[in-house]
Amino acid sequence: MQEEPIDPFNGDPTDPAAGLDDLSEDAEAEPLTDAERQDVLEDLSDLEIYQALLSPTGIRGLVIECEDCHEPHYFDWDLLRGNLRHLLSSGRPRVHEPAYDPDPDHYVTWEYARGYADGVHDTLTEGNEDEKE
Repeated sequence: MQEEPIDPFNGDPTDPAAGLDDLSEDAEAEPLTDAERQDVLEDLSDLEIYQALLSPTGIRGLVIECEDCHEPHYFDWDLLRGNLRHLLSSGRPRVHEPAYDPDPDHYVTWEYARGYADGVHDTLTEGNEDEKE
């Protein structure tokens, strides 16, 4: 008699848990490429700008559509910053779980935050150009 349940994916090459053994802290992660590292550094820089502009309006962080579970994940500013720094240092993202009962009205997408920042920049630039004329 077997005491543990039988693994329904045993031997299946598409086993969704196949890579979990590689996620242990002892596993050697491949370092980020120079381009990946630069992207993460740019995301960190952008995140500072987005937080400075959006926090006063009541926005608490960003929402990201998870590629794995296809669910929105809500990240407060500090949590997202910590995740990006972890990615820089370890070469792999942290294991994540969706936030507990977040209010979606307090989170925006990267695209929204980028557009908002671009709009603020354009408004400030237009004001300076009008003064020069």
